Amino acid sequence: MGWKATLSLPLARWAMRRLRNSVSDPVTAQRDVLSALLAKGKATAFGRDHDLKDGLSVAEFQARVPVRDYEGLRGYMERAVKGEEDVVWPGVPLYFCKTSGTTSGAKYIPLTKDSMPNHIGSARNALLGHIAGTGDASFVDGKMIFLQGSPELAKTPGGIHLGRLSGIVAHHVPGYLQANRLPSWETNCIEDWETKVDAVVEDTCEEDLRLVSGIPSWVQMYFERLLVHTGKATVKEVFPNLSLFVHGGVAFGPYTERFRQLLGFDIPRVELYPASEGFLAYQDAPGVEGMLLNVNDGIFFEFIPADRYFDEAPPRLTVGEVELGVQYAVVLSSNAGLWGYDIGDTVKFVSLDPPRVLVTGRIKHFTSAFGEHVIAEEVEGAAQEAVAAHGGVMTEFHVAPQVTPEEGLPYHEWVVAFEEMPEDVDAFAATLDVALQARNPYYKDLIQGAVLRPAVVTPVPSGSFTEAMRKRGKLGGQNKVPRLANDRTMADLLLEFKTEPKTTSA
Repeated sequence: MGWKATLSLPLARWAMRRLRNSVSDPVTAQRDVLSALLAKGKATAFGRDHDLKDGLSVAEFQARVPVRDYEGLRGYMERAVKGEEDVVWPGVPLYFCKTSGTTSGAKYIPLTKDSMPNHIGSARNALLGHIAGTGDASFVDGKMIFLQGSPELAKTPGGIHLGRLSGIVAHHVPGYLQANRLPSWETNCIEDWETKVDAVVEDTCEEDLRLVSGIPSWVQMYFERLLVHTGKATVKEVFPNLSLFVHGGVAFGPYTERFRQLLGFDIPRVELYPASEGFLAYQDAPGVEGMLLNVNDGIFFEFIPADRYFDEAPPRLTVGEVELGVQYAVVLSSNAGLWGYDIGDTVKFVSLDPPRVLVTGRIKHFTSAFGEHVIAEEVEGAAQEAVAAHGGVMTEFHVAPQVTPEEGLPYHEWVVAFEEMPEDVDAFAATLDVALQARNPYYKDLIQGAVLRPAVVTPVPSGSFTEAMRKRGKLGGQNKVPRLANDRTMADLLLEFKTEPKTTSA
Protein backbone atom coordinates (compact mmCIF):
# COMPACT_ATOMS: atom_id res chain seq x y z
CA MET A 1 0.00 0.00 0.00
CA GLY A 2 1.39 3.44 -0.93
CA TRP A 3 2.09 6.02 1.74
CA LYS A 4 -0.70 8.34 0.58
CA ALA A 5 -3.18 5.47 0.68
CA THR A 6 -2.04 4.70 4.22
CA LEU A 7 -3.24 8.15 5.33
CA SER A 8 -6.24 8.36 3.02
CA LEU A 9 -9.69 9.49 4.18
CA PRO A 10 -11.47 6.12 3.66
CA LEU A 11 -8.78 4.23 5.55
CA ALA A 12 -8.73 6.87 8.31
CA ARG A 13 -12.47 6.58 8.88
CA TRP A 14 -12.33 2.79 8.91
CA ALA A 15 -9.35 2.75 11.28
CA MET A 16 -10.94 5.16 13.75
CA ARG A 17 -14.20 3.18 13.83
CA ARG A 18 -12.19 0.06 14.61
CA LEU A 19 -10.14 1.86 17.24
CA ARG A 20 -13.15 3.31 19.03
CA ASN A 21 -14.79 -0.11 19.14
CA SER A 22 -11.65 -1.49 20.76
CA VAL A 23 -11.75 1.06 23.60
CA SER A 24 -15.53 1.07 24.09
CA ASP A 25 -15.09 -1.01 27.25
CA PRO A 26 -11.96 0.41 28.89
CA VAL A 27 -12.30 -1.68 32.05
CA THR A 28 -12.22 -4.95 30.11
CA ALA A 29 -9.45 -3.63 27.87
CA GLN A 30 -7.31 -2.82 30.90
CA ARG A 31 -8.02 -6.20 32.52
CA ASP A 32 -6.86 -7.88 29.31
CA VAL A 33 -3.71 -5.75 29.24
CA LEU A 34 -2.84 -6.69 32.82
CA SER A 35 -3.39 -10.38 32.03
CA ALA A 36 -1.05 -10.16 29.05
CA LEU A 37 1.60 -8.37 31.12
CA LEU A 38 1.44 -11.00 33.86
CA ALA A 39 1.70 -13.84 31.32
CA LYS A 40 5.06 -12.55 30.13
CA GLY A 41 6.28 -10.81 33.26
CA LYS A 42 6.03 -13.88 35.50
CA ALA A 43 9.11 -15.44 33.86
CA THR A 44 11.39 -12.45 34.56
CA ALA A 45 13.61 -11.71 37.54
CA PHE A 46 11.17 -9.01 38.58
CA GLY A 47 8.26 -11.41 38.21
CA ARG A 48 9.91 -14.07 40.37
CA ASP A 49 10.87 -11.51 43.01
CA HIS A 50 7.27 -10.27 43.19
CA ASP A 51 5.47 -13.61 42.75
CA LEU A 52 3.74 -12.57 39.53
CA LYS A 53 1.52 -15.23 38.00
CA ASP A 54 -1.40 -15.66 35.65
CA GLY A 55 -4.84 -14.75 36.90
CA LEU A 56 -3.90 -12.22 39.57
CA SER A 57 -6.64 -9.74 40.38
CA VAL A 58 -5.83 -6.03 40.41
CA ALA A 59 -5.82 -6.08 44.21
CA GLU A 60 -3.44 -9.05 44.28
CA PHE A 61 -1.18 -7.37 41.74
CA GLN A 62 -1.10 -4.16 43.79
CA ALA A 63 -0.30 -6.12 46.97
CA ARG A 64 2.72 -7.69 45.23
CA VAL A 65 3.99 -4.69 43.23
CA PRO A 66 4.48 -1.43 45.13
CA VAL A 67 4.52 1.96 43.42
CA ARG A 68 8.10 2.99 42.74
CA ASP A 69 9.90 5.83 41.00
CA TYR A 70 13.05 5.20 38.97
CA GLU A 71 15.23 5.02 42.06
CA GLY A 72 13.10 2.15 43.31
CA LEU A 73 13.66 0.22 40.07
CA ARG A 74 17.26 1.28 39.51
CA GLY A 75 18.73 -2.06 40.57
CA TYR A 76 16.70 -3.94 37.96
CA MET A 77 17.44 -1.38 35.25
CA GLU A 78 21.17 -1.48 35.90
CA ARG A 79 21.15 -5.24 35.43
CA ALA A 80 19.25 -4.88 32.14
CA VAL A 81 21.58 -2.11 30.95
CA LYS A 82 24.51 -4.50 31.44
CA GLY A 83 22.84 -6.95 29.06
CA GLU A 84 21.36 -9.46 31.50
CA GLU A 85 18.37 -11.22 29.96
CA ASP A 86 14.85 -11.59 31.37
CA VAL A 87 15.24 -8.92 34.04
CA VAL A 88 12.01 -6.89 33.73
CA TRP A 89 10.74 -8.30 30.40
CA PRO A 90 11.61 -11.45 28.47
CA GLY A 91 14.90 -11.18 26.60
CA VAL A 92 16.72 -7.87 26.40
CA PRO A 93 15.29 -4.49 25.37
CA LEU A 94 15.61 -3.25 21.81
CA TYR A 95 16.74 0.11 23.17
CA PHE A 96 17.23 2.12 26.30
CA CYS A 97 15.88 5.62 26.30
CA LYS A 98 18.14 7.94 28.27
CA THR A 99 16.45 10.75 30.15
CA SER A 100 17.81 13.26 32.63
CA GLY A 101 16.17 12.83 36.02
CA THR A 102 15.91 15.76 38.41
CA THR A 103 16.74 13.71 41.51
CA SER A 104 17.93 10.34 40.20
CA GLY A 105 20.53 11.48 37.69
CA ALA A 106 20.38 9.77 34.31
CA LYS A 107 17.53 7.31 33.87
CA TYR A 108 17.50 4.40 31.43
CA ILE A 109 13.99 3.46 30.32
CA PRO A 110 13.65 0.22 28.32
CA LEU A 111 11.91 0.01 24.96
CA THR A 112 11.11 -3.53 23.85
CA LYS A 113 9.97 -5.28 20.71
CA ASP A 114 6.52 -5.46 22.30
CA SER A 115 6.38 -1.79 23.33
CA MET A 116 7.68 -0.10 20.16
CA PRO A 117 4.34 -0.47 18.27
CA ASN A 118 2.71 1.62 21.01
CA HIS A 119 4.97 4.58 20.17
CA ILE A 120 4.63 4.31 16.40
CA GLY A 121 0.99 3.28 16.19
CA SER A 122 -0.24 6.03 18.52
CA ALA A 123 1.31 8.77 16.41
CA ARG A 124 -0.26 7.21 13.31
CA ASN A 125 -3.66 6.96 15.00
CA ALA A 126 -3.53 10.62 15.96
CA LEU A 127 -3.01 11.59 12.32
CA LEU A 128 -5.77 9.23 11.21
CA GLY A 129 -8.10 10.76 13.78
CA HIS A 130 -7.43 14.23 12.39
CA ILE A 131 -8.04 13.08 8.82
CA ALA A 132 -11.21 11.19 9.74
CA GLY A 133 -12.57 14.15 11.68
CA THR A 134 -11.75 16.93 9.23
CA GLY A 135 -11.89 15.10 5.91
CA ASP A 136 -8.59 16.83 5.12
CA ALA A 137 -5.57 14.72 4.24
CA SER A 138 -3.85 17.44 2.22
CA PHE A 139 -0.80 17.48 4.48
CA VAL A 140 0.28 14.13 3.01
CA ASP A 141 0.90 15.86 -0.33
CA GLY A 142 3.68 18.09 1.01
CA LYS A 143 6.67 18.05 3.31
CA MET A 144 6.56 17.35 7.04
CA ILE A 145 9.04 18.49 9.67
CA PHE A 146 9.74 16.71 12.95
CA LEU A 147 11.82 18.76 15.40
CA GLN A 148 13.53 16.14 17.53
CA GLY A 149 16.70 14.94 19.16
CA SER A 150 19.60 13.35 17.32
CA PRO A 151 18.93 9.90 15.83
CA GLU A 152 22.54 8.89 16.43
CA LEU A 153 22.62 6.12 19.01
CA ALA A 154 25.23 4.95 21.51
CA LYS A 155 25.39 1.56 23.20
CA THR A 156 25.08 0.45 26.80
CA PRO A 157 27.77 -1.70 28.42
CA GLY A 158 25.56 -4.66 27.49
CA GLY A 159 25.56 -3.71 23.81
CA ILE A 160 21.99 -2.35 23.67
CA HIS A 161 21.33 0.76 21.61
CA LEU A 162 20.87 3.91 23.69
CA GLY A 163 19.47 7.33 22.80
CA ARG A 164 16.80 9.95 23.36
CA LEU A 165 13.21 8.90 22.70
CA SER A 166 12.70 11.10 19.65
CA GLY A 167 16.00 9.93 18.20
CA ILE A 168 15.09 6.28 18.71
CA VAL A 169 11.63 6.74 17.19
CA ALA A 170 13.28 8.36 14.15
CA HIS A 171 14.56 4.89 13.24
CA HIS A 172 11.01 3.55 13.14
CA VAL A 173 9.14 6.29 11.29
CA PRO A 174 6.99 4.45 8.70
CA GLY A 175 7.84 4.65 5.03
CA TYR A 176 4.66 6.59 4.29
CA LEU A 177 6.05 9.45 6.40
CA GLN A 178 9.73 9.04 5.54
CA ALA A 179 9.16 9.97 1.90
CA ASN A 180 8.30 13.60 2.66
CA ARG A 181 10.06 13.98 5.99
CA LEU A 182 12.31 16.93 6.88
CA PRO A 183 14.95 17.91 7.91
CA SER A 184 17.77 15.82 6.49
CA TRP A 185 19.42 13.06 8.49
CA GLU A 186 22.61 15.11 8.66
CA THR A 187 20.76 18.09 10.13
CA ASN A 188 18.95 15.92 12.65
CA CYS A 189 22.30 14.61 13.88
CA ILE A 190 23.55 18.09 14.87
CA GLU A 191 23.87 18.11 18.67
CA ASP A 192 24.00 21.85 19.39
CA TRP A 193 20.36 22.91 19.38
CA GLU A 194 20.73 26.47 18.07
CA THR A 195 23.04 25.33 15.28
CA LYS A 196 20.53 22.61 14.50
CA VAL A 197 17.56 25.01 14.35
CA ASP A 198 19.46 27.27 11.96
CA ALA A 199 20.23 24.26 9.77
CA VAL A 200 16.57 23.19 9.88
CA VAL A 201 15.62 26.67 8.65
CA GLU A 202 18.04 26.29 5.73
CA ASP A 203 16.69 22.80 4.96
CA THR A 204 13.05 23.83 4.95
CA CYS A 205 12.66 27.48 3.99
CA GLU A 206 11.96 26.78 0.31
CA GLU A 207 9.95 23.59 0.74
CA ASP A 208 6.18 23.04 0.55
CA LEU A 209 5.79 22.43 4.27
CA ARG A 210 2.38 21.09 5.34
CA LEU A 211 2.94 19.63 8.85
CA VAL A 212 5.15 20.65 11.78
CA SER A 213 5.67 18.50 14.87
CA GLY A 214 7.51 19.22 18.10
CA ILE A 215 7.42 20.72 21.59
CA PRO A 216 5.82 24.21 21.30
CA SER A 217 8.73 26.16 22.80
CA TRP A 218 11.24 24.79 20.31
CA VAL A 219 8.87 25.04 17.32
CA GLN A 220 8.37 28.65 18.35
CA MET A 221 12.15 29.17 18.17
CA TYR A 222 12.19 27.57 14.71
CA PHE A 223 9.41 29.87 13.46
CA GLU A 224 11.15 32.95 14.87
CA ARG A 225 14.44 32.12 13.16
CA LEU A 226 12.63 31.20 9.95
CA LEU A 227 11.10 34.68 9.75
CA VAL A 228 14.43 36.36 10.43
CA HIS A 229 16.07 34.24 7.72
CA THR A 230 13.38 34.82 5.09
CA GLY A 231 12.45 38.39 5.97
CA LYS A 232 8.78 37.45 5.86
CA ALA A 233 6.20 38.80 8.31
CA THR A 234 4.43 35.51 9.00
CA VAL A 235 5.04 31.79 8.56
CA LYS A 236 1.97 31.69 6.31
CA GLU A 237 3.89 33.75 3.76
CA VAL A 238 6.73 31.20 3.80
CA PHE A 239 4.55 28.08 3.90
CA PRO A 240 1.14 28.94 2.42
CA ASN A 241 0.00 25.29 2.59
CA LEU A 242 0.97 24.65 6.23
CA SER A 243 -2.12 23.04 7.73
CA LEU A 244 -1.28 21.00 10.85
CA PHE A 245 0.76 21.35 14.04
CA VAL A 246 1.35 18.15 16.05
CA HIS A 247 2.61 18.82 19.55
CA GLY A 248 3.03 17.49 23.06
CA GLY A 249 5.13 17.81 26.17
CA VAL A 250 3.53 20.96 27.60
CA ALA A 251 0.14 22.65 27.52
CA PHE A 252 -0.29 24.73 24.37
CA GLY A 253 -2.55 27.39 25.90
CA PRO A 254 0.16 29.86 26.99
CA TYR A 255 1.70 29.74 23.49
CA THR A 256 -1.55 30.49 21.64
CA GLU A 257 -1.07 34.23 21.05
CA ARG A 258 2.59 33.97 20.10
CA PHE A 259 1.87 31.19 17.58
CA ARG A 260 -1.02 33.16 16.11
CA GLN A 261 1.31 36.13 15.74
CA LEU A 262 4.11 34.11 14.14
CA LEU A 263 1.89 32.03 11.86
CA GLY A 264 -0.59 34.69 10.80
CA PHE A 265 -3.50 32.28 11.37
CA ASP A 266 -4.90 29.75 13.87
CA ILE A 267 -3.38 26.46 12.80
CA PRO A 268 -5.26 23.17 13.33
CA ARG A 269 -3.53 21.16 16.06
CA VAL A 270 -3.23 17.56 17.21
CA GLU A 271 -2.07 17.06 20.79
CA LEU A 272 -0.05 14.02 21.87
CA TYR A 273 1.01 12.57 25.22
CA PRO A 274 4.20 10.66 24.48
CA ALA A 275 6.73 9.82 27.17
CA SER A 276 9.83 7.69 27.36
CA GLU A 277 7.79 5.25 29.43
CA GLY A 278 5.10 4.88 26.77
CA PHE A 279 2.75 6.74 24.44
CA LEU A 280 -0.02 7.32 26.95
CA ALA A 281 -2.69 9.22 25.01
CA TYR A 282 -3.43 11.30 21.93
CA GLN A 283 -6.11 13.56 20.53
CA ASP A 284 -8.29 11.22 18.53
CA ALA A 285 -10.65 13.75 16.91
CA PRO A 286 -10.61 17.48 16.13
CA GLY A 287 -12.25 19.75 18.65
CA VAL A 288 -12.59 17.21 21.46
CA GLU A 289 -11.33 18.10 24.89
CA GLY A 290 -8.55 15.89 26.14
CA MET A 291 -6.64 12.95 24.70
CA LEU A 292 -7.81 9.37 24.34
CA LEU A 293 -6.10 7.14 26.90
CA ASN A 294 -4.28 4.15 25.37
CA VAL A 295 -6.16 1.53 27.39
CA ASN A 296 -5.61 -1.37 24.98
CA ASP A 297 -2.00 -0.90 23.92
CA GLY A 298 0.31 -2.65 26.36
CA ILE A 299 0.01 -0.19 29.27
CA PHE A 300 -1.86 -0.90 32.50
CA PHE A 301 -2.76 2.37 34.21
CA GLU A 302 -3.25 3.22 37.85
CA PHE A 303 -4.14 6.63 39.23
CA ILE A 304 -3.35 8.06 42.67
CA PRO A 305 -5.44 11.07 43.75
CA ALA A 306 -2.96 13.93 43.92
CA ASP A 307 -4.23 15.09 47.31
CA ARG A 308 -3.49 11.60 48.70
CA TYR A 309 -0.17 11.15 46.88
CA PHE A 310 2.01 11.72 49.94
CA ASP A 311 -0.09 9.47 52.21
CA GLU A 312 1.65 6.43 53.64
CA ALA A 313 -0.64 4.09 51.65
CA PRO A 314 -2.44 6.14 48.98
CA PRO A 315 -5.25 4.53 46.96
CA ARG A 316 -4.37 3.12 43.52
CA LEU A 317 -7.39 3.47 41.25
CA THR A 318 -8.02 1.80 37.89
CA VAL A 319 -9.60 3.42 34.86
CA GLY A 320 -13.00 2.18 36.05
CA GLU A 321 -12.66 3.93 39.41
CA VAL A 322 -11.56 7.44 38.45
CA GLU A 323 -13.76 10.53 38.51
CA LEU A 324 -14.02 13.56 36.27
CA GLY A 325 -12.05 16.67 37.17
CA VAL A 326 -9.86 15.11 39.88
CA GLN A 327 -6.09 15.49 39.77
CA TYR A 328 -4.33 12.11 39.59
CA ALA A 329 -0.71 11.03 39.57
CA VAL A 330 -0.09 8.46 36.83
CA VAL A 331 1.35 5.02 37.60
CA LEU A 332 1.88 2.45 34.87
CA SER A 333 2.99 -1.10 34.19
CA SER A 334 3.86 -1.91 30.61
CA ASN A 335 5.26 -4.31 28.05
CA ALA A 336 8.44 -2.24 28.11
CA GLY A 337 9.15 -3.89 31.48
CA LEU A 338 7.99 -1.16 33.83
CA TRP A 339 6.04 -2.27 36.89
CA GLY A 340 4.11 0.03 39.23
CA TYR A 341 6.15 2.90 37.83
CA ASP A 342 5.38 6.43 38.97
CA ILE A 343 6.09 8.60 35.92
CA GLY A 344 5.66 11.86 37.85
CA ASP A 345 2.88 13.37 35.72
CA THR A 346 -0.55 14.49 36.85
CA VAL A 347 -3.67 14.26 34.71
CA LYS A 348 -7.38 14.82 35.06
CA PHE A 349 -10.16 13.03 33.22
CA VAL A 350 -12.43 15.19 31.09
CA SER A 351 -14.34 12.18 29.72
CA LEU A 352 -14.89 8.66 31.03
CA ASP A 353 -16.63 7.19 27.97
CA PRO A 354 -14.27 7.08 26.21
CA PRO A 355 -11.51 7.87 28.74
CA ARG A 356 -9.84 11.16 27.79
CA VAL A 357 -7.31 13.07 29.88
CA LEU A 358 -5.59 16.41 30.09
CA VAL A 359 -2.01 16.58 31.35
CA THR A 360 -2.05 19.06 34.22
CA GLY A 361 1.55 19.10 35.42
CA ARG A 362 4.15 17.21 37.41
CA ILE A 363 3.35 15.85 40.85
CA LYS A 364 6.59 17.29 42.23
CA HIS A 365 6.59 20.52 40.20
CA PHE A 366 4.54 23.05 42.12
CA THR A 367 4.82 26.23 44.13
CA SER A 368 3.90 25.57 47.74
CA ALA A 369 6.29 27.47 49.98
CA PHE A 370 3.27 28.52 52.04
CA GLY A 371 1.09 25.39 51.73
CA GLU A 372 -0.84 26.55 48.66
CA HIS A 373 0.30 23.78 46.24
CA VAL A 374 -0.22 25.73 43.02
CA ILE A 375 0.08 23.46 39.97
CA ALA A 376 0.79 24.02 36.27
CA GLU A 377 -2.81 23.83 35.10
CA GLU A 378 -3.73 26.65 37.48
CA VAL A 379 -0.99 29.08 36.46
CA GLU A 380 -1.46 28.31 32.76
CA GLY A 381 -5.17 29.03 33.03
CA ALA A 382 -4.56 32.26 34.95
CA ALA A 383 -2.02 33.38 32.37
CA GLN A 384 -4.45 32.80 29.51
CA GLU A 385 -7.17 34.72 31.36
CA ALA A 386 -4.88 37.71 31.89
CA VAL A 387 -3.81 37.76 28.24
CA ALA A 388 -7.44 37.54 27.09
CA ALA A 389 -8.37 40.48 29.32
CA HIS A 390 -5.41 42.79 28.74
CA GLY A 391 -3.59 41.72 25.60
CA GLY A 392 0.10 41.11 25.36
CA VAL A 393 2.00 38.15 23.95
CA MET A 394 3.79 35.87 26.40
CA THR A 395 6.52 33.64 25.05
CA GLU A 396 7.34 31.88 28.35
CA PHE A 397 6.86 32.28 32.09
CA HIS A 398 8.04 30.77 35.36
CA VAL A 399 6.51 31.06 38.82
CA ALA A 400 8.56 30.87 42.03
CA PRO A 401 8.06 31.98 45.64
CA GLN A 402 9.81 34.98 47.11
CA VAL A 403 9.89 33.98 50.77
CA THR A 404 12.18 36.69 52.14
CA PRO A 405 11.58 39.91 50.21
CA GLU A 406 13.55 43.00 51.09
CA GLU A 407 10.32 44.62 52.23
CA GLY A 408 6.66 43.74 52.64
CA LEU A 409 4.94 40.37 52.65
CA PRO A 410 6.17 37.31 50.73
CA TYR A 411 4.71 36.74 47.27
CA HIS A 412 4.68 34.65 44.13
CA GLU A 413 6.96 36.06 41.47
CA TRP A 414 5.99 35.52 37.84
CA VAL A 415 9.05 35.91 35.62
CA VAL A 416 7.56 36.56 32.19
CA ALA A 417 9.07 36.93 28.72
CA PHE A 418 6.72 39.16 26.74
CA GLU A 419 7.05 39.43 22.98
CA GLU A 420 4.53 42.25 23.32
CA MET A 421 3.75 43.93 26.64
CA PRO A 422 0.09 44.10 27.71
CA GLU A 423 -1.61 47.48 27.48
CA ASP A 424 -1.67 47.84 31.29
CA VAL A 425 0.80 45.68 33.15
CA ASP A 426 -0.69 46.59 36.54
CA ALA A 427 -4.14 45.45 35.42
CA PHE A 428 -2.57 42.35 33.85
CA ALA A 429 -0.93 41.40 37.17
CA ALA A 430 -4.15 42.03 39.09
CA THR A 431 -6.20 39.81 36.77
CA LEU A 432 -3.51 37.14 36.92
CA ASP A 433 -3.65 37.08 40.70
CA VAL A 434 -7.45 37.07 40.93
CA ALA A 435 -7.62 34.29 38.32
CA LEU A 436 -5.18 32.18 40.33
CA GLN A 437 -7.16 32.76 43.52
CA ALA A 438 -10.28 31.53 41.73
CA ARG A 439 -8.47 28.33 40.75
CA ASN A 440 -6.71 27.65 44.05
CA PRO A 441 -8.64 28.27 47.31
CA TYR A 442 -5.53 27.80 49.44
CA TYR A 443 -3.77 30.59 47.59
CA LYS A 444 -6.89 32.75 47.94
CA ASP A 445 -6.91 32.20 51.71
CA LEU A 446 -3.26 33.24 51.93
CA ILE A 447 -3.92 36.44 49.99
CA GLN A 448 -7.08 37.33 51.89
CA GLY A 449 -5.46 36.45 55.21
CA ALA A 450 -2.53 38.79 54.44
CA VAL A 451 -0.01 35.96 54.62
CA LEU A 452 1.00 36.73 51.03
CA ARG A 453 0.71 39.86 49.00
CA PRO A 454 -0.58 39.64 45.41
CA ALA A 455 1.64 38.29 42.68
CA VAL A 456 4.55 40.25 41.28
CA VAL A 457 5.19 40.19 37.54
CA THR A 458 8.81 40.62 36.48
CA PRO A 459 9.32 41.09 32.72
CA VAL A 460 12.48 39.75 31.12
CA PRO A 461 13.59 39.92 27.46
CA SER A 462 12.01 37.40 25.10
CA GLY A 463 15.27 35.44 24.73
CA SER A 464 15.86 35.06 28.47
CA PHE A 465 14.39 31.58 28.74
CA THR A 466 16.55 30.32 25.89
CA GLU A 467 19.63 31.68 27.64
CA ALA A 468 18.59 30.21 30.98
CA MET A 469 17.90 26.79 29.48
CA ARG A 470 21.29 26.92 27.75
CA LYS A 471 23.01 27.64 31.06
CA ARG A 472 21.19 24.67 32.60
CA GLY A 473 22.29 22.42 29.71
CA LYS A 474 18.63 21.85 28.79
CA LEU A 475 18.32 23.63 25.45
CA GLY A 476 16.17 21.95 22.81
CA GLY A 477 15.17 18.36 22.17
CA GLN A 478 12.62 17.00 24.64
CA ASN A 479 13.55 19.46 27.40
CA LYS A 480 10.73 21.61 28.72
CA VAL A 481 10.81 24.97 30.45
CA PRO A 482 9.64 24.47 34.07
CA ARG A 483 6.48 26.46 34.74
CA LEU A 484 6.75 26.19 38.53
CA ALA A 485 9.32 25.73 41.23
CA ASN A 486 9.39 25.63 45.00
CA ASP A 487 12.75 27.35 45.07
CA ARG A 488 14.36 30.22 43.19
CA THR A 489 17.02 28.43 41.16
CA MET A 490 15.39 29.04 37.77
CA ALA A 491 13.89 32.39 38.75
CA ASP A 492 17.21 33.85 39.87
CA LEU A 493 18.87 32.60 36.70
CA LEU A 494 16.19 34.34 34.63
CA LEU A 495 16.54 37.55 36.61
CA GLU A 496 20.06 37.92 35.32
CA PHE A 497 18.32 39.15 32.16
CA LYS A 498 15.81 41.45 33.91
CA THR A 499 14.81 44.69 32.18
CA GLU A 500 12.60 47.63 33.02
CA PRO A 501 9.84 47.79 34.11
CA LYS A 502 11.40 45.68 36.85
CA THR A 503 8.42 44.49 38.83
CA THR A 504 4.71 45.05 38.77
CA SER A 505 2.53 44.00 41.65
CA ALA A 506 -1.19 43.33 41.54
